[in-house]
Amino acid sequence: MHSKTTLALAAAASLFAAGSAFAAEPVIGLITKTETNPFFVKMKEGAAEAAKAKGAKLLSGAGKTDGDNAGQVTAMENMIAAGAKTILITPSDSKAILPAIKKARDKGVMVIALDSPTDPVDGTDALFATDNYKAGVLIGQYAKAALAAQGGGKPAKIVTLDLFPGHPVGAQRHNGFLKGFGLAAPDAKSNELGKAAEVVCMADSFGDRAKGQTAMENCLQKAPDVTVVYTINEPAAAGAYNALKKAGKDKGVIIVSVDGGCDGIKDVGAGVIAATSQQYPLKMAALGVEAGVEYAKSGKKVAGYTDTGVTLISAKPMTGVDSKDVKTGTDLCWGKK
Repeated sequence: MHSKTTLALAAAASLFAAGSAFAAEPVIGLITKTETNPFFVKMKEGAAEAAKAKGAKLLSGAGKTDGDNAGQVTAMENMIAAGAKTILITPSDSKAILPAIKKARDKGVMVIALDSPTDPVDGTDALFATDNYKAGVLIGQYAKAALAAQGGGKPAKIVTLDLFPGHPVGAQRHNGFLKGFGLAAPDAKSNELGKAAEVVCMADSFGDRAKGQTAMENCLQKAPDVTVVYTINEPAAAGAYNALKKAGKDKGVIIVSVDGGCDGIKDVGAGVIAATSQQYPLKMAALGVEAGVEYAKSGKKVAGYTDTGVTLISAKPMTGVDSKDVKTGTDLCWGKK
């Protein structure tokens, strides 16, 4: 009798343990490229909000700078050790991160790329991101129309302030911009930056304001008569504008960018940036957390690519280019409403 009771209690205890483990809050990790870029700050806020609403525990980490793969690998290992069953990551190095992701997936962890794909893209279970090539096409079309609207047959003398070599997002935006501008460009699958005769200077900004300013200053030495500046993101655009202003060339040079963050939209309203392709990091983060909670509940993984949308925002509409105004951009910045 005694031994039967003990067995029954042991069975009940193990059932209870299994039940409580099942009912425990899902642990989801978010790894961004940096802690400082406003885009990733918003992504983290969106993930934290979604985790709170869904009863999940969010762990967050980042590289020290854009391109810091080792920092992202360490964050991933720490999160898995802390019980994360889903990792959301914006890969800094689309290739170097692959072994760490494979190790995680082999342990049954679902890995979703946000904003930036791995190379190849099927290195993760899924990708929630902007169509970055389209984002580039939209600002390329706008820049071409805006240059023509200035009259006087001004030639296209383009400076591109890129991310850094080999990154898929950097290549997609750059090449999309060239395509939208009507220049020869690689397709969306290429990670090589297209080069056209109209591009008078190409420099890496690492998506950073100070580096963007330095890159623009260097390009002004080579190409003082620049007419159009493509920038990878709005911090780089703000840096480019500072350099142009210091050189007394801020009037008449068309700066275009990508992000549509709240500060970036203010810069569009102030005439610093002519147009920007707005993306929605809060949506990426919320979708990622929802997928992680669902996986914890049902064991069902998400797969494939989800396009989280892109909208061209400008203060001055151009004929033949579909864009929304600054008020709309402000209402939607970061995907907050």
